[in-house]
Amino acid sequence: MIVIFMLDMSSPPVFDLSQGRSDTLGAEFMGEGTNFALFSENATAVELCLFDESGKKEMHRVRLPEMEGGIWFGYLPGVMPGQVYGYRVHGPYAPAEGHRFNPNKLLLDPYARELRGEIIWDDALHGYTIGKDDLSYDERDSAPFMPKGVVVDSQFDWDSDRALRTSWPQTVIYEGHVKGMTQLHPEVPEDIRGTFRGLGSDAVIDHLKKIGVTTLELLPIHAFANDRYLVEKDLSNYWGYSTLSFFAPHAPYLHSGQIREVKETIRRFHKAGIEVILDVVFNHTCEGSELGQTLSFRGIDNASYYLLSPEDPRHSFDTTGTGNTLNVAHPMVLRMVMDSLRYWVQVMHVDGFRFDLASTLGRESEGFERDGSFFNAIRQDPILSGIKLIAEPWDVGDGGYQVGGYRWPFREWNDKFRDDTRAFWRRDPGMLGAVSERLSGSPVQFNHSHRPATSSINFVAAHDGFTLWDTVSYNDKHNEANGEDNRDGHGHNISDNLGAEGPSDDEAIDTARLRRVRGMLATVFLSQGVPMILGGDEMGHSQSGNNNAYCQDNEISWLDWANGRADLTRSVEALAAFRSEVSLACSRFADRPDEAAEGQPVSHWLHARGDDMTDGDWSDEEMRSVGMLLKLPSGAEVLILLNSGNDIEFTLPEGEWQLRIDTTRPEIACDEPVSGQVPLGWQGVMALTRQAGNI
Repeated sequence: MIVIFMLDMSSPPVFDLSQGRSDTLGAEFMGEGTNFALFSENATAVELCLFDESGKKEMHRVRLPEMEGGIWFGYLPGVMPGQVYGYRVHGPYAPAEGHRFNPNKLLLDPYARELRGEIIWDDALHGYTIGKDDLSYDERDSAPFMPKGVVVDSQFDWDSDRALRTSWPQTVIYEGHVKGMTQLHPEVPEDIRGTFRGLGSDAVIDHLKKIGVTTLELLPIHAFANDRYLVEKDLSNYWGYSTLSFFAPHAPYLHSGQIREVKETIRRFHKAGIEVILDVVFNHTCEGSELGQTLSFRGIDNASYYLLSPEDPRHSFDTTGTGNTLNVAHPMVLRMVMDSLRYWVQVMHVDGFRFDLASTLGRESEGFERDGSFFNAIRQDPILSGIKLIAEPWDVGDGGYQVGGYRWPFREWNDKFRDDTRAFWRRDPGMLGAVSERLSGSPVQFNHSHRPATSSINFVAAHDGFTLWDTVSYNDKHNEANGEDNRDGHGHNISDNLGAEGPSDDEAIDTARLRRVRGMLATVFLSQGVPMILGGDEMGHSQSGNNNAYCQDNEISWLDWANGRADLTRSVEALAAFRSEVSLACSRFADRPDEAAEGQPVSHWLHARGDDMTDGDWSDEEMRSVGMLLKLPSGAEVLILLNSGNDIEFTLPEGEWQLRIDTTRPEIACDEPVSGQVPLGWQGVMALTRQAGNI
């Protein structure tokens, strides 16, 4: 049982000036009271507002008594966990100079660990008067429409829990969603579906373990805004890429309403041997452009927290396509980001992060800089440099596409893998060279700067775009449900419906779709690098052709466990088991036999006729098959055969091989000796092994 003590609200609270601390930001409970500290370099005063337990009635408003280095702070005895609070910040309202202070607007503490209430969209949330330009000044109180922070006690019995540190060669990532994974799960109790408690249920954990997942990558769980324009269209923000707070979890995901639920869930995953990493959005916030709302950062210190146009600071400088860009080049904003990351690792025990639009985080005065202050801060940090770090290596600004441009220890989402794999299996001409690059771990992109062969995160589908099953079921996007007349979402799907747009009862079409999906999944699991699958792809999840389901918090996005394809699930299980058993992934890139160093994997490429690929073979745009022979440091050999075309015979290297995977069979896992020639079926993949000396 958790006991919450509240401050006696009958009299104004009095700061103890002898105990105030500026070295820790946020509301830090210190045993007998709470220290409040907020950074605002350009403010003239900061008021702390204390609310009743519901967060609806402001009980006291007191000025933080001290400031140094732009940090306003004060210690209040008697303020205990459970206290609800917010800030009002005074300063110049001078939009032309980048300042948008307005103490009529209640502001959320950027360091708040837990939230009470939700955003209720109202014009009063804007610092200027709606209907006038952003130079106007709005005097309405926004507190009734704002969520508030809650003072928390971070103590938790972790029972010796610590980060799992699964090695990259052993890692299999599953991109999932707290609500989407649980909302329709028949074995998750109905009252906890859509929450962390449901996510940590035995049914979900057992499924992930069964299909070989080592690492669950969650779409944003930081508190985010349900954007006003979506609410007005009876839609909602499902993905969560509209961050309100970098410390507090999204309140609707908490069945109990308390952050200990997140800790309990992570502890359960760790006991099952599964890591938890978070998709984090430090490139922008939910406040939008200068025409957006004033909820936190804009009202605390707009000129410090956001990048502003150097020509006209009245306007935001947007490299994210969302209206604003977080100014991580500012040391105190960078500190906030680093504090958030360390908090989630040290206090919440997460195992790593995937950084949304990571190129924005590397933008310096001259553009993207791989040695920018953010990346260097991470690389030197003794806590963060040792966890899993994954970059989405692009943004929408000039020079933002940076696949292969990051330094160790970052890994990167590899969209080249996605596109080339889809194109190869769609039978696009001239894709043999590209798919061989992807099987090899994309060395052109990543084999430099002492980077390992696990630098590429290999995937064929992610939350943004078609699901894997939809890539074989739709030629075109179908985003009508998003309310934008199908104008949203990109058209670069590299998809093929194989004869019918959408669901089909035609057995031949279904068979062709299953074979192609298995071929693409096999390519993911049999390539060097780190495999990642989109949650639901292991069971044939479809979004009915919607390739931009960011606002579909409904059956379009939620995983339909009851109608999932068990045959596909078993295929993923077999592929993950094979990859793990033979230790397929290597830390070092493979080289040719005559150039490989001792202990380095060796690879060469085979034509179906049984000899090495020639320059003429590689340039033959109509060739659809290739073999990769990989000799592992252990001495074991793995032969991977890909055939996106029609049935062929493939001549094996001399000696006896063991056929372990054949994606054209009803059950793809097998274990039988073969030699000479093997029939490699249409749209099929084989994996064969032999031990050293078995020739």
